[in-house]
Amino acid sequence: QLQASGGGLVQAGGSLRLSCAASGRIFNTYSVGWFRQAPGKEREFVARISWSIGSTYYANYVKGRFTISRDGAKNTVYLQMNSLKPEDTAVYYCAAARTTPPGEYNYWGQGTLVTVSS
Repeated sequence: QLQASGGGLVQAGGSLRLSCAASGRIFNTYSVGWFRQAPGKEREFVARISWSIGSTYYANYVKGRFTISRDGAKNTVYLQMNSLKPEDTAVYYCAAARTTPPGEYNYWGQGTLVTVSS
């Protein structure tokens, strides 16, 4: 089970850090990713990290502004979001895939709302 948190209201240019806490064990083969869905739009990929070695991959529209990381001791993945833009406004979801690279994401969290005001 995945629990996403850390969303909120922030002004453009500000920062937020999202957390994704896993209640069960995350195996070394797993990948954990962040996705987002803006109102009226389809869900889109944001970033992912491999649990074993921590390799990361980002969507072009967040590269250089967002950083994904993991804490094995806390079974938690983070998404540090800097230089936020109004177009980053969305519900952010974390998800886990049993493989790296992920073929499909098998487990999903409930989402946390990020609102960026201009």
